[in-house]
Amino acid sequence: MTGHIRIVNDPVEIVPLLLTFNNPKFKEIYGLLNKQWMTEQELCEECDSTCVGPCLSILKKGNLIEEQWRMPKPGDMPSKEYRTTYGGFRANFQCTMTDLADIIYLALSTDENLRTMVTHVEDELNVGNTSIADIARKYGVSPLYVKGLTKRIPNLDVKGQGLMYVEDSR
Repeated sequence: MTGHIRIVNDPVEIVPLLLTFNNPKFKEIYGLLNKQWMTEQELCEECDSTCVGPCLSILKKGNLIEEQWRMPKPGDMPSKEYRTTYGGFRANFQCTMTDLADIIYLALSTDENLRTMVTHVEDELNVGNTSIADIARKYGVSPLYVKGLTKRIPNLDVKGQGLMYVEDSR
């Protein structure tokens, strides 16, 4: 375990943490990575292999893991290995109770309304509207809600005041 402390200054940044620790399978993967460097293949052998990819994506998006290339045995292909970055946590933000409620809802809910909103956000991006403020205004939610929702969507991320598609570089 590393001695680094994760300092969260933006409430949106707790979404990946809550997503990880609310899912027992993700929490198990995090626990393994907290003890040692492991490749994706090693994680699949230890845990439910269907959860490893999505968990690694959430952990990367939340900047909760680091990665490096493992030196292969002669004739083998190199592979990435991962471990947790932080051993501690500190929150340093203030937000309204409404924003906090939105963040917790976005991180823990499996409500169908979230899927609908994800579809709306992706539709907006597909027609060229990347503005967080414009999307929030159009669908009657706060910009923080749109940012928090983006933390749940594996192929989207926030860049400045806009949204963008990202590729999975695993």
